[in-house]
Amino acid sequence: MFNSIFDTSTAGMEVSTALIAAGAALLMGLVLAIAHKLTIRNTTKGFLVTLTVLPLLVMAVMMMINGNLGTSIAILGAFSLIRFRSIRGSARNLLSVFFAMMIGLSCGMGHVLFGAVMTAIGVVAIAFFALTPILEPNRKEKVLKIVVPEDMDYTGAFDEIFSKYFSRVDLMTAKTVNMGSLYDLTYNVRLKTGAKEKELLDEIRVKNCNLKVSLSQPIQEEEL
Repeated sequence: MFNSIFDTSTAGMEVSTALIAAGAALLMGLVLAIAHKLTIRNTTKGFLVTLTVLPLLVMAVMMMINGNLGTSIAILGAFSLIRFRSIRGSARNLLSVFFAMMIGLSCGMGHVLFGAVMTAIGVVAIAFFALTPILEPNRKEKVLKIVVPEDMDYTGAFDEIFSKYFSRVDLMTAKTVNMGSLYDLTYNVRLKTGAKEKELLDEIRVKNCNLKVSLSQPIQEEEL
């Protein structure tokens, strides 16, 4: 049963071929990690190391499976138990993790050239979308939060200010805070061209008795 220990082939590949595939997987993983580092700010060395080594691990798993249905199901179950934890920006991180797995799968199946071509195309696509304004959200879309006293009728109280600075205003939530002594209002708004945010906040502060006012970017999906 231990004859396979001395076998010079791995999953139908000669050792030399397997080593070439392993080196290619590591190299393509390193290219992916560098592209990830250059196009996203909030990353860590640990995650970049994961992107570099993950293709090699996936490649090794694919070579060990070697068409065995039972082993394939077992490996699939093991992968399903893994939860890839990462820092904020999980949408981009998840994309990179799947990219690394694609590299490992292609190398493990012996399609090194295909993996290299797909890596080159993917890295160029990531750099293009990261460095150009294409697909960026509308920066005029904002979230406005206003705190008002409980005795203030906020319905229509800010209409004059809103018409001056916004082209669209939607009241999303209105809730009581501070034991019901205050109302916390949240609006989705779109700033008009040339609107000055400081002047907007100053005018609202006059209306709401100088209570808290904030104007921020909406939370994007990848920040959740």
